[in-house]
Amino acid sequence: MRFVFSWLLLLSFVVTLTTTTRGAPNKTPRLSPVDPLLKRQTDVSAIISSDFETFFYDQTLDHFNYKPESYTTFQQRYIINSKWWGGANKNAPIFVYLGAEEPIDQDVTILGFLTENAPRFKALLVYLEHRFYGESNPVRSKEGQDPVEAMKESVKNDTIRGYFNSAQALADYAELLLHIKNKLDAHNSPIIVIGGSYGGMLSSWFRLKYPHIALGALASSAPILYFDDITPQDGYYSIVTKDFKEASENCYATIKQSWDDIDRVATMPNGLAILSQKFKTCSPLNNPLELKDYLESMYASAAQYNAPPKYPTTRICQGIDGASNATDILDRVFAGVVAYHPGRSCYNMTSEATQTSIGWQWQVCSEMVIPIGITSNVSMFPNSPYVLKEFIDDCVNRFDVMPRPHWVTSYYGGQDIRLILSKFGSNIIFSNGLRDPYSSGGVLEDISENILALKTINGSHCLDILNSMETDPEWLVKQRKDEVKIISQWFSKYYQDLRLLKQ
Repeated sequence: MRFVFSWLLLLSFVVTLTTTTRGAPNKTPRLSPVDPLLKRQTDVSAIISSDFETFFYDQTLDHFNYKPESYTTFQQRYIINSKWWGGANKNAPIFVYLGAEEPIDQDVTILGFLTENAPRFKALLVYLEHRFYGESNPVRSKEGQDPVEAMKESVKNDTIRGYFNSAQALADYAELLLHIKNKLDAHNSPIIVIGGSYGGMLSSWFRLKYPHIALGALASSAPILYFDDITPQDGYYSIVTKDFKEASENCYATIKQSWDDIDRVATMPNGLAILSQKFKTCSPLNNPLELKDYLESMYASAAQYNAPPKYPTTRICQGIDGASNATDILDRVFAGVVAYHPGRSCYNMTSEATQTSIGWQWQVCSEMVIPIGITSNVSMFPNSPYVLKEFIDDCVNRFDVMPRPHWVTSYYGGQDIRLILSKFGSNIIFSNGLRDPYSSGGVLEDISENILALKTINGSHCLDILNSMETDPEWLVKQRKDEVKIISQWFSKYYQDLRLLKQ
């Protein structure tokens, strides 16, 4: 079977079924700093305050060619907060958030690392939107389309979609940051780029590719080693399994057994109707895979965003274990669903297309080829191996394009990273929480004295760069303090060098 994974507002799957064994041509969880489902309501509905000003820049469509169409421009959105900035005359620093696979305004209100540390450093805050997302889509800027429709058109248009890649995005950021510095006459203001997940990868790569623009990078939960064969394909889902097993052995065993029970019930007369009723689906199930995919994505999301004070994996397992009197395993599994999503009258097994779900699928099928699969017998998930040929076939069917599985390591590196980066890289913080499944592809050990890995045993995806809370545990507070201390040292060295150059 070809098992196609698309990360929507809930990590949801698009599936094509042919056998009971699963292959995973496109089983790549979305790389987002925060769980869209678990955003606090205040974050979801927050209106960006007047401290944040929105601007647009006439960005170059193609930075790497000199064809006539290369000089086409589109409107790239960026947001600035100058509330705490010490000013260009004092060479005050600039914190830059590199946007990733979603509109930039969805991140501004949740990125506490920038706003909470700006007063200390008297920093200017800049948020850059990734090309093709939000209001920075070349198709939308030309045709005035709805953002989702513009994204659909973008990934179908073979004259446009070739410009939808990370190298072009980094070049956008370089050109735009130089424009901002020139506009503010802030030529000597040092820049720190910050990003989470895919944006964390972009941050580390930006420091390596444009060291003359960025003094340093904070790359949170950046799985830059999850390419080629550097990280075993089981890495992601092995941590999902580990998270649930640590929460409860009984919960782990129940989930592991449930997949066969779903198949068993589905083969019964009116089996799909029974499953639909048992799991209170908003519409009747068409096949058992819709339910399996919903559950798999829920478990993966809970593990990826397994944050305190109420760890989602623990919450699900409390629901499952709390229904131990139920003789039916699937009733216990449904109790876990209710514990994770309380108060719902029904559970939607499908999700509407979004900019992110469409755009990220294109990125995965072109260059972000992250080989995630399931082959371990101890996994709580059914077997679902990553098979490159099936992945390629799926992407060709979807986009009529051949993925480039080795391009990321060719262009950015990754193989023998300790040997290579220790020779020329500097000023990068790789932060990870080991409960995050994507930490399996992260940098977890120091590479040199100034390419540093900060990891926390109980941390989850991008937790360190999100808004702080009074309930934050000490280990998370310390991780953030350590990051600030390292950045302070970078600034001290920079200003010392600047003074020497001006003498």
